[in-house]
Amino acid sequence: MVYTGALAAAGTALLLASPATAAGLYPKSSAVLQVDAKNYDRLIAKSNYTSIVEFYAPWCGHCKNLQPAYENAAKKLAGLAKVAAVNCDEDANKQFCGSMGVQGFPTLKIVKPGKKFGKPIVEDYQGAREAKPIIEAVSAKIANHVSKVTDKDLDAFMAENVDNHKAILFTEKGSTSSLLKAIAIDFLGGIKVAQIRSKEARAVEMFGIEKFPTIILLPAGNGAAATTYYGELKKDDIVKFLSSVHPPNQDPAPARGKASKEKKAEKKETKAEKKAAKKAEEEFEEASSSHKESEASESAESETEEASKSTESPSPEVKQEKPAVLTPPIPVITSETELADACLTPKSGTCVLAFTSAKGGDVSVQSVESLAEVAFKYQNSKHAIFPFYAVSEEINSTTELKTALGLTNDVDVVAINAKRGWMRKYSGDAYTVEAIEMWIDSIRMGEGEKEVLPGILIGKSPEQVAQTTTIQVEETEPKETVSVKDEL
Repeated sequence: MVYTGALAAAGTALLLASPATAAGLYPKSSAVLQVDAKNYDRLIAKSNYTSIVEFYAPWCGHCKNLQPAYENAAKKLAGLAKVAAVNCDEDANKQFCGSMGVQGFPTLKIVKPGKKFGKPIVEDYQGAREAKPIIEAVSAKIANHVSKVTDKDLDAFMAENVDNHKAILFTEKGSTSSLLKAIAIDFLGGIKVAQIRSKEARAVEMFGIEKFPTIILLPAGNGAAATTYYGELKKDDIVKFLSSVHPPNQDPAPARGKASKEKKAEKKETKAEKKAAKKAEEEFEEASSSHKESEASESAESETEEASKSTESPSPEVKQEKPAVLTPPIPVITSETELADACLTPKSGTCVLAFTSAKGGDVSVQSVESLAEVAFKYQNSKHAIFPFYAVSEEINSTTELKTALGLTNDVDVVAINAKRGWMRKYSGDAYTVEAIEMWIDSIRMGEGEKEVLPGILIGKSPEQVAQTTTIQVEETEPKETVSVKDEL
């Protein structure tokens, strides 16, 4: 059995042993751009590209849960938008995170260029913490500098841009892809990017377009011959093709002749601004401290308790030490009826079931103890949590029930909700307190994939389930893959 006092003390020691500058979640090799207080203005605020920025702390469980999806989004949006992250646990970034209104982790903000250079529009991202909705939200905010041209306004477009290089995409689609928007941003001010639909017969005939999509490049000047692009519809290849007449813009873009004024403005910081920044830092540190306490609520109590034990009291009275508090074990279900009543009625909410066996050895013990630790932690923090149960392997129909749920290991932990008809298996390799807690948190937040709970289980005892030879489980629809690169 694990003692909560010892566990909290270990957590406190780990926090105290951590360096002042905590290691971030994203390595240098990550597709996620590492941003800090010093380079945010240059890399994000003054960029022509739309960005999404995650403000996080390395110790935050929800930040760790988000990491794989955020990495995936960064890879899919590469070359189209920026996916960045700021480690708010670093001392150098705390004031900056406070000034950005960060009060909890992770906080996601979409930053898109504003009308005034260096003054972007910042919006909170409120969508699901998954790759697909993040990609869709960012793609929708990419600035559109692509002109849509029809037969009716073709002559006017050509006349207005006679002195400009022009790149025209002929396509069957009416919408403008993220890829074309990104290319227009790359060459903003150097090449005018346009889009013409296949139904514009006059334009198609004028430029001799035979298939769609097709990109042509028209150098500046009257009578310049068009060059057709025959390569793959990939950004790097298209940019290389267009670079023959004009190089792509640097990112971040130059300050458009206002560098001297901006430098003066950056250097000029009034006392009032410094005071406001200091206040923002204090508010952020207070919010950060509160958030960190919720992640490890017992650490501070343990540290205080240990300090009081090690400090000699001036009073001659000898205080009796408090007995160590044992973590209460989770309830054990020992009969079919008990299991059915607890978790398998049509009105049963979420239950977490731990199926263990003697073959599981130490892993069986660890899984149950970790669940007990998590349950006890929620109890101490006065936060409601769904019930956890250990299912005795001595129940006659346990094997049949595990088969119905698709559980095949010596140790299996699964969450089920009979009322809503879903189940979610724990798929981790380790049964540590931290790993189990992250899994429980993801269920509470509605994150992660769920499977359909076999309807045959609901409202029936495991004995009745055992008598059923065939159980049909609805097939979940395959996840839609997200691709935003080749949409021309």
